[in-house]
Amino acid sequence: MEPTLIYDTTLRDGTQGENINFSAAEKLKIAKRLDELGIQYIEGGWPGSNPRDMAFFDMARGESFENGKLTAFGATRKPNSQCHEDKNLIALLEAETPAVAIFGKSWMLHVEEIMENSPEENLAMIRESVQYLNAKGREVIYDAEHFFDGFKDDPDYAVRTLEAAIEGKAEYLVLCDTNGGSLPFEIESIMQSVRNRLAEHQGVAPDDLSLKFGIHTHNDCGLAVANAVSAVRAGAVLVQGTVNGYGERCGNADLTSIIPILCTKMSSACITSANLAKLKNLSRFVSETANMTPMNSRPFVGRSAFAHKGGIHVNAIMKMPVAYEHIRPETVGNIRRVLVSDLSGKSNVEYKARELGVVLGANGYDSRKIVDEIKTLEEKGYQFDAADGSLKILLEKFTEQFKPLFELEAFRVTIEKDKDRPCTAHATMKIAVGDNHEITAAEGQGPVSALDNALRKALGSFFPDLDTMRLVDFKVRVIDGRKGTEALVRVLIESRDQDEIWSTIGVSEDIIEASWQALADSFQYKLAKESRQKHGEKKCRAV
Repeated sequence: MEPTLIYDTTLRDGTQGENINFSAAEKLKIAKRLDELGIQYIEGGWPGSNPRDMAFFDMARGESFENGKLTAFGATRKPNSQCHEDKNLIALLEAETPAVAIFGKSWMLHVEEIMENSPEENLAMIRESVQYLNAKGREVIYDAEHFFDGFKDDPDYAVRTLEAAIEGKAEYLVLCDTNGGSLPFEIESIMQSVRNRLAEHQGVAPDDLSLKFGIHTHNDCGLAVANAVSAVRAGAVLVQGTVNGYGERCGNADLTSIIPILCTKMSSACITSANLAKLKNLSRFVSETANMTPMNSRPFVGRSAFAHKGGIHVNAIMKMPVAYEHIRPETVGNIRRVLVSDLSGKSNVEYKARELGVVLGANGYDSRKIVDEIKTLEEKGYQFDAADGSLKILLEKFTEQFKPLFELEAFRVTIEKDKDRPCTAHATMKIAVGDNHEITAAEGQGPVSALDNALRKALGSFFPDLDTMRLVDFKVRVIDGRKGTEALVRVLIESRDQDEIWSTIGVSEDIIEASWQALADSFQYKLAKESRQKHGEKKCRAV
């Protein structure tokens, strides 16, 4: 197959998703990352609709894009008006992008009932708007909004709207499943029918049709990616979508799935293999910028995409990864993860120990004995498949390899509350670092926040690199609620620095005690990592 071009609309259609917002500066950072990945078209926004998008295009004028064409989005001219007087088209030109995308109506329902327009005036709006922008030197991408619904309702008129765009000399005809209600076989069938009709009108064979089609799908039936792939099979050479599938209602077609499918499954490489390996990082970057929690189960780039839990599965992938992995995780910048839980066998523990850098066998603890210990702990409420940081520390403790960087001697947490003010938390802590003892106190927004602040304060003079670490998630779950407030609780803490994310766990009848366990493990994990890195640097210098 010929390479398929990618048109990213994260910065415009993606921002229509619930809770998705980017500042102009954030949009520019994402646009640069998309360009680095090799995306061919980067839609920056609708310059005529809001000040933020206008500010983005102002900022983008001073930037160079090596791989992608920055694209401005807008609508056709208004009914019964002139293109050179239309504020929307003028704003598109003032954005000074090499490409522009405009949408027009394909569905008679929208033309007559929503816009209260005439069919002929709608065709004139499409034709004249495309023609006007084309004459101004812009590459014009025409988005046929609601095309598939319009074709099902009135195929003749839907095709006439495409012919109007063709007469205006549009570079691409993008067929849009705007409501997200079409099915893959409908997409493929309708696209073939459209090709046949347009070829007949132009007096050529369908295979000789020189028109370039694109596809724009939404995920309301959970089929946006499948519909986009079906469109490519039917001849689409341009695919529109968003990073992580962000978008209105149920979202847009997810480019983090479409891109690897095209590259690895359909021999239609849209980016280089080197750039494909950056895909997970891009997905995480956009999630972080949007302040959205990454979805672990997201195909290809999710944390769980190549995670293995069952002992039989792990035993197989240790021999041949292809037995349970459809592609190599490194292809998309992901990693294989083996989870350890009460479903694990010794293969899981052996694999995980190697991954975490723990040598088994010390103190008589082999993988089989460790499996038994972990299953016992999981019966008490621990869940190590979600806490790699605590698992590493546990394995080191079992095998007498754990060297704590600090030890708790005591802490006290108090909560103050009066009728006129919210709660205030105070923590006093005494820790030991080697032969040194440190006593500190700190406040926080809650007891765990106060403990976190006090521990940082106590360790800060010994370990200055702690500044790079922050907590990013805190989860509490009651394991068995039948005991009411005396029930066991499980606390999971996710932490990160500039290099990685790790999770730790604590379990107790006391939520503060459980939180401390998870918090302490998180700091021990970070400090041990920094110690290993510094030790490695010293060895390198010595060599």
